[in-house]
Amino acid sequence: MRRLRRLSLHLLQPAAPPAPGDQLALAACAGGRARRVEGGADVAAALAAYLRGRHRATQMRLFDFFRARPDLQTPVELATAAHRELCYRQLCALVREAGVRPLTLMDSDPAEYFAVMEAAGGADISLGVKLGVQYSLWGGSVINLGTKKHRDKYFDGIDNLDYPGCFAMTELHHGSNVQALQTTATFDPVTDEFIINTPNDGAIKWWIGNAAVHGKFATVFARLILPLQGKGGEPADMGIHAFIVPTRDHETHAILPGIEINDCGHKIGLNGVDNGALRFRSVRIPRDNLLNRFGDVSRDGKYTSSLPTINKRFAATLGELVGGRVGIAYCSVGVLKVAVTIAVRYALLRHQFGPPKQPEISVLDYQSHQNKLMPMLASSYAFHFATVMLVDKYSEMKKTNDEDLIADVHVLSSGLKAYITSYTAKSISICREACGGHGYAAVNRFGALRNDHDIFQTFEGDNTVLLQQVAGDLLKQYQEKFKGGTLSVTWNYLRDSMGTYLAQPNPVTARWEGEDHLRDPNFQLDAFRYRTSRLLHSVAARLQKHSKTLGSFGAWNRCLNHLLTLAESHIESVILAKFIESVKSCPDEKTREALKLVCDLYALDRIWKDIGTYRNVDYVAPNKAKAIHKLTDYLSYQVRLVARELIDAFDLPDLIIRAPIGMQSEAYAQYTQYVGF
Repeated sequence: MRRLRRLSLHLLQPAAPPAPGDQLALAACAGGRARRVEGGADVAAALAAYLRGRHRATQMRLFDFFRARPDLQTPVELATAAHRELCYRQLCALVREAGVRPLTLMDSDPAEYFAVMEAAGGADISLGVKLGVQYSLWGGSVINLGTKKHRDKYFDGIDNLDYPGCFAMTELHHGSNVQALQTTATFDPVTDEFIINTPNDGAIKWWIGNAAVHGKFATVFARLILPLQGKGGEPADMGIHAFIVPTRDHETHAILPGIEINDCGHKIGLNGVDNGALRFRSVRIPRDNLLNRFGDVSRDGKYTSSLPTINKRFAATLGELVGGRVGIAYCSVGVLKVAVTIAVRYALLRHQFGPPKQPEISVLDYQSHQNKLMPMLASSYAFHFATVMLVDKYSEMKKTNDEDLIADVHVLSSGLKAYITSYTAKSISICREACGGHGYAAVNRFGALRNDHDIFQTFEGDNTVLLQQVAGDLLKQYQEKFKGGTLSVTWNYLRDSMGTYLAQPNPVTARWEGEDHLRDPNFQLDAFRYRTSRLLHSVAARLQKHSKTLGSFGAWNRCLNHLLTLAESHIESVILAKFIESVKSCPDEKTREALKLVCDLYALDRIWKDIGTYRNVDYVAPNKAKAIHKLTDYLSYQVRLVARELIDAFDLPDLIIRAPIGMQSEAYAQYTQYVGF
């Protein structure tokens, strides 16, 4: 009451000069709309400049190219066969008319290659995926798993699309478990050839992009069999290797003898990509068609490798294909930006209800709508910075071949691909719902975005499997910690985890609820890392306990949900750390303020969504949990005030948005015009 009286006197007598030593002084109100960032257009422009990658000019050139070619723009309604032909024409035009050389870019500047892939996916996600199949998978397997002879023979043909190809790894019975593939490649020392064979229906290559219609080559993953070189003269299985197998005649496009290709048919989405199934019946290829970077067979049938075991060769082979996951994570953020842009612009445009006898208010002024969309907008920014970091790490890895960086990128790409694609898939449905009935119109894109993106959670590694790789690496790092080993760069914070992070929570800081404390990046990052370290410590103990009775596989399965939560928690820590770093690095003060607001919402929304974990271990007291909840709601409101500027900063042209309700101006006019008025 004393404080209220003091404040009342102060407010009722604002003109009175403060008494000597009085700390109260009149200040402008810091609440409500007064906190809107001034000069919205300038802030949006500054944000766009900060977000814009160094290859934005390349993307804009491609956007201009497609804008000038209506014949290459994908219509809303299109039959499967027509979509496939359009997608191939789009890719040919990109390469042969726009002058893009994707394989050259992937080899020399991966960051620009991923920028091209994102731009192509913006025009049509099917085009982005088809480009990825041709260059990341078919081309990437040749230049990364082969040697100079393969590069010299195939590089230019792949780059200019003379050699359209596919990547034949997945089989009907095996997808994630690549080591269990059944297709065989048996060496024939008499003819100096490999014989590719599909031993049973379960070994039919399935879901192979580019195979059904356009592909003329395939990188086929098969078990390398050497006759008479096993124990007792039995055939020796040398594990999974990759082979270049021509599938169609280069001139007539006829399917070659011994190869059977069937169409996987209409899919839920991505129908511009021709997925097919391949069966091989004693197909002979030259010995030189073995992609022999990690293992080779001589003319007399002797096997040599710089890597001593099948497992190490297998790990090296798959490690070279990590670029596909990097590209998917990067492009998934692009899809999320499009969905959020459409939903937020429509929410700003749409007015429903309001106070009695007053104008209707924007849908985005409702707290429930803010809580749906503003954390999602914040996540778009967080994921943007995280995937830019991932692309930079990948580019550096390709230049240096540093072993620690290779391991870091492998696990980081697995985690970010799994986490971001899962989040984007859920978010698209939320955005559709947030746009009501108009979100259900095909022209407003949510159906196509959802269906085309959905498979991102499965190809290039099932998300559940990839998260287990992250958890496995964390446990390996945890073990190294106690052996006195060094930790890879991304996991550095675990060095102190068993000390600082696993000490009893401070009962004083557990109750701190001030806004300055909750918005302190040190508190936010410590909270994320504390949760990860706690999960790591507890799952390690559980695995040790259960392995005594269930064995290692049974123990892992018993703790699987715990392991997946651990992996997601770690990836969230990595994302937040990069976001905080990006905020600090922003040179413009007003832009930095806007980014700090968005970063705080991202962090506190994540903490609130898992508040039970923090409460269970008394890391956060009840009063602090309540303060986090209230501040999260308030920050969602504050982000809503600059939502238009934050969306505009993505700098997505109308060609990419395409949804009438997501246009910057005259959205309703474009919508009514589309339906015929």
